[in-house]
Amino acid sequence: MIDTHCHLTFPDYRDKVDQTLADASAAGVTGCITISTTSQDAPSALALAKHHERIWCSSGVHPLYADKGPHDWKALAFIARDPKCVAWGELGLDNHYDNPPKDIQRAVLHEQLAFIEQTNKEVNLPVVLHCRKAFDDLIPILRATSLPPERFVFHCFTGDAADARKAIDFGAHISFTGVLTYKNAPEVREAAALVPLDRVMVETDAPFLSPEPKRGVRPNEPAFVVHVARRLAEIKAIPFEHLHEQLNKNTRNFFGINAR
Repeated sequence: MIDTHCHLTFPDYRDKVDQTLADASAAGVTGCITISTTSQDAPSALALAKHHERIWCSSGVHPLYADKGPHDWKALAFIARDPKCVAWGELGLDNHYDNPPKDIQRAVLHEQLAFIEQTNKEVNLPVVLHCRKAFDDLIPILRATSLPPERFVFHCFTGDAADARKAIDFGAHISFTGVLTYKNAPEVREAAALVPLDRVMVETDAPFLSPEPKRGVRPNEPAFVVHVARRLAEIKAIPFEHLHEQLNKNTRNFFGINAR
C-alpha cells in the first residue's frame, strides 16, 4: 500500500526524506503522496516527487492558507501537468478555526474550483478535500461544479456517521488517518463502518496524527499508515490481506498509481 496523504515538504522531514522512505518500505509501505498546501509549497512537493520514484504530489491551496496569497494558479497548473502530480489539493473549508475568515476561505475555494474545472479539460486530476466541521457548507459548493463526485476524496475524516453518510450520498471517497485508532474517537470508527470498501482510503497526514500504538510520536511517518489499515480491517471485520488488496485497487482507480 501507499500513504495517500502526507506532507514531506514540512520542516519535520528536512534531511530525513530518504530515511523516512526507507522506514516506510521496511513496513510494507511502498510510496506516498506528498500534498501541497500553497502555490509556494507545491513546487517543492513536485521536486521531491521527481527526485524519488515512489513519491507523487498534488497541486493546490489549503483552506487554512487561503489568506497567504497571492495564489499563483498558473504555477499550480504547470505542476498539475507533470506526470508525478496525481491530484489537486488539498482544498476545501475549515470551520474549526476562526482564521482565515470564512469569507476568504470561500472566495479562494470558489476561485480554485473554477480554475480546476478549466484546467481539468487538459489534465483531469482527482481532488483531495479538506473538510473540517464543514460538510453542510462544502458539499453544496462541490455539487454546483461540473466535477464528478467520484473524483473527490474527503481526506482525514474526523466527522461522525451522519457526516460520512453525507459524503457517501454525494458520491465521494473517504480517507482515514490515525484518528481512526484513537480511543476517544468512536464516532470516526462508526463512520468508517459505513463507507463502502471501494470508496475507502488510508493515510497518515504526517507529520500529524500518529496512530496507536505510535500516538504521541512526532513526526508521524508514512510507515505508520499500516496501523490505520489494520484498524480499518478490524472495523470492517475482514482479513487484513483482503483490505490491503482493496486499498491498492482504490489507489490505482482514484490516483492512477500502482500501489503494489
